Amino acid sequence: MSDDVLARVDRWEPETIAVGVTDATATVAAHGPTDQVLTFASLTKPLAAYATLIAAQDGLLHLDEPAGQVDDHTFTVRHLLAHASGLPPEPDGPTTEPEHRRVYSNHGYDLLGDLVAERSGLSFADHLDIEVLQPLGMRDTHLSGSPAHAAEGTVEDLLRFARELLSPELLDEDLHRTATSVAFPGLDGVLPGYGRQGPNDWGLGFEIKADKRPHWTGDKVDPSTFGHFGRSGSYLWVDPTLGLASVGLADRDFDRWAIEGWPGLCDAIVETYG
Repeated sequence: MSDDVLARVDRWEPETIAVGVTDATATVAAHGPTDQVLTFASLTKPLAAYATLIAAQDGLLHLDEPAGQVDDHTFTVRHLLAHASGLPPEPDGPTTEPEHRRVYSNHGYDLLGDLVAERSGLSFADHLDIEVLQPLGMRDTHLSGSPAHAAEGTVEDLLRFARELLSPELLDEDLHRTATSVAFPGLDGVLPGYGRQGPNDWGLGFEIKADKRPHWTGDKVDPSTFGHFGRSGSYLWVDPTLGLASVGLADRDFDRWAIEGWPGLCDAIVETYG
């Protein structure tokens, strides 16, 4: 199912790169070793967020329950999912009050993992596997460490997750809509790799494109497009208006090759399959 539109990735720096495009029902195009296990890095976060949202749906926790404090200010599960808790990127960094600005926080996702593990009575990795990976048939995807960045898997598995995001079956429609809409609108912040964005819109586990320019998803996807990318050269975006999603994995860390290559690829995908 390889496609000339996607074959442009062969000219990029990574030695190994695989990409795919799907609608809500099936893969429509793919290129490269889509069955090869590669690291997700921060593309782990949307999976971790989905597992957390399912825990909320099942009543194990509540999005607006207290999850900790920054100085004298209490932050919630919703704050952690949306990078609006005031926590630093890593432990022991400088803090701010919740909803002051968007601070992308691995530390916050580690706290979410601890909370879900406590409430479920399982390790977070087992909870993720039982509630998300197994139901979606993501057999080659595994979490072995931090919920913020320690998953690995295949493009084929990520395409299965993308189809769930296009037409949710594990999450009810209202919660899915909440997760993929802007949480705490108007917060400025730094989008890793792209600098300060005002506003830097996020949902619950997903970056929202909105009006950000330049943007890694290019110019042709709808502002409602949501997704994530990772330091390992991984990406996933979902355009709900087109009913289309794309994912990619690579064996080279995010760098100039991705900043220069991803937007044109995404625009070509929209032009060809949208």
